[in-house]
Amino acid sequence: MFSLSMTVQPQVTLPLSHLINILHPLKHSVGSSSCATCTSRKHTEHASDSELQSTESVWNLRELGLSDLGKQQLDELVDRVLKGLSPDDVAPPVGGQTAWRASYLSTHSFFHNKHGFSWNATDPSAVFFSKNRLSPLRTVCTDLNHWPVLFQSRGFKTLRSKTRRVQSAFERPVNSEAYAPSFIKGFLTRDKGVDAESLDSLLKNKNIPDGQQEAFKRGFAEGFLKAQALTQRTQDSLRRTRLILLVLLLAGLYGISKTPFMSVRFRATSGLDSAVDPVQMKNVTFEHVKGVEEAKNELQEVVEFLKNPQKFTALGGKLPKGVLLVGPPGTGKTLLARAVAGEAVVPFYYASGSEFDEMFVGVGASRIRNLFREAKANAPCVIFIDELDSVGGKRIESPMHPYSRQTINQLLAEMDGFKTNEGVIIIGATNFPEALDNALIRPGRFDMQVTVPKPDVKGRTEILNWYLKKIKVDPAIEANVIARGTVGFSGADLENLVNQAALKAAVDGKDMVSMKELEFAKDKILMGPERRSAEIDEKNKTITAYHESGHAIVAYYTKDAMPINKATIMPRGPSLGHVSMLPENDRWSETRSQLLAQMDVSMGGRVAEEIVFGHENITTGASSDFDSATRIARMMVTRYGMCEKLGVMTFSDMTELSPETQAAVEHEVRVLLKESYDRAKALLKSHAKEHKSLADALLMYETLDAKEIQLVLEGKPLESR
Repeated sequence: MFSLSMTVQPQVTLPLSHLINILHPLKHSVGSSSCATCTSRKHTEHASDSELQSTESVWNLRELGLSDLGKQQLDELVDRVLKGLSPDDVAPPVGGQTAWRASYLSTHSFFHNKHGFSWNATDPSAVFFSKNRLSPLRTVCTDLNHWPVLFQSRGFKTLRSKTRRVQSAFERPVNSEAYAPSFIKGFLTRDKGVDAESLDSLLKNKNIPDGQQEAFKRGFAEGFLKAQALTQRTQDSLRRTRLILLVLLLAGLYGISKTPFMSVRFRATSGLDSAVDPVQMKNVTFEHVKGVEEAKNELQEVVEFLKNPQKFTALGGKLPKGVLLVGPPGTGKTLLARAVAGEAVVPFYYASGSEFDEMFVGVGASRIRNLFREAKANAPCVIFIDELDSVGGKRIESPMHPYSRQTINQLLAEMDGFKTNEGVIIIGATNFPEALDNALIRPGRFDMQVTVPKPDVKGRTEILNWYLKKIKVDPAIEANVIARGTVGFSGADLENLVNQAALKAAVDGKDMVSMKELEFAKDKILMGPERRSAEIDEKNKTITAYHESGHAIVAYYTKDAMPINKATIMPRGPSLGHVSMLPENDRWSETRSQLLAQMDVSMGGRVAEEIVFGHENITTGASSDFDSATRIARMMVTRYGMCEKLGVMTFSDMTELSPETQAAVEHEVRVLLKESYDRAKALLKSHAKEHKSLADALLMYETLDAKEIQLVLEGKPLESR
């Protein structure tokens, strides 16, 4: 096998395989007559595949210097070159390229591989420029009888050297796609772009009139300048964005290096600003705290120590490190802590227990350290931690949260560790003291534990008077009456009651708040809002009136029952009627007679229905009454030791008792309930007339207070109505 290169004037070196790729399409085009002429692009009219092939061949003939040959001469040349090749031996074209078989055998020398013939060492120039030497094309045309259908494929010839030779011959750029392999054509052609069109040629192509050419040029210049300005602004914006991102990245890297885990520095300290910012409590003193006198007296010692510590240290005493306020919600624990800081005139640091912990490990401990560091720098001061159970709960071993104890451990170390915190008082508040860790509530950390209970009658009266001073009220208001009817109300509940009364007076268009609005607000809180839209038929309304009258009659004529405050058949919440009882004073303990009286009053409603309407017409309205009576009877038997048969013995867990004991307990409970039912039935039968009068009054007026109930039962008319 061999490879042949040729030299065509003016000195173009070309592989034989390339020559074959040029001549074979010409042979195929001329022989088949399937396309237009191949001499020049001037005769090309249609964009078919054969025309494009002919056009490419013409361009390659120009590279070889054969473009001046006529059609007849070119046909003769093609026939002579390819005369030994039959149509059957030629593979069909694939994508415009002839599918030749390739031989990869090399010759004896590099020069022969590159040029197709051996090099003459005595006269190297004679190889290319000797006039006596026949050209490779002439040799092929004269001596070749049969074409071997093989061409040499070499990959070590560089494209750069070939391009320089072709450029030196033609003195113009050569289309590198004709020589480059297909896999690098993309790299050679990717930077090629369409030649920019000049402004003058653009004006001619667009056929713009002469009068509008200046305006077109001016508009083109303005658009170009605006595009330049927009590009400049975009570049400036990108530079600023890169700068901001760089600053944020540096800040984040700094935070990662300074804080544990992956928390960023400014993220970890963002929630701490409110915790370390001291507040001067000058407007809150113990005068603003009502109903918790014992708690105020306990905290007065802390205030004295903050004001004059030398008075206690002279005797060897130490300032208490912590005060724990324990009590139900709404009793004034936070207000007491503010009052301590206001009385002592020292900085006040407030933090909630939930503010310390976040999703990042170590943030809670870091915030504890920062809080105490700031407090020590401003000692003497007060640190108040509300909802202490959320940060000081019992420590447990949990594989799911191995770092959950870091915050409370840091709090324990700050309160009583190697570092002293003289002059810093920690006040904690919680309504769930059972959840606190034992190490936190020991002496040395929280030295004092102050209970803040719900206010009694005296405390409720003081709280009501305090809040009533802030609104316009009727001078005839009796705060102690409202206080007696609000057993179990906290300070927050009483504030809400006064606010609800003020809103009711405003809705009714009144100038001041009276007892009527206060009673309305109390009933609304205790029993729910009125359901005036509920349509109740006369039969159910009559049954409700006799039911509530039964409760009122039993309460009125029973010796140790609580006094009646109000009776109504106005639907409120889930109930159709209600009789409220008003104790004269707070009951710290109850006697057996008082408990039995409460059971009798509860039975009065069902007994009244049975007496008036018969056993077949009793209703389900007494279910809540039976719940209350059964609870009292069971407590008397199992907890209070008020059963003669079982004696003074408590039964805490009924499931642990023997079947005989359980049966005995159930029997005694049934006996108490049966006796209570019989007493209520006998009392209502003996006061049937008063029972009917009170029921008729409720049907007429819907609501009766204590004085009106007394007048009805005494047979006197209701003059006020």
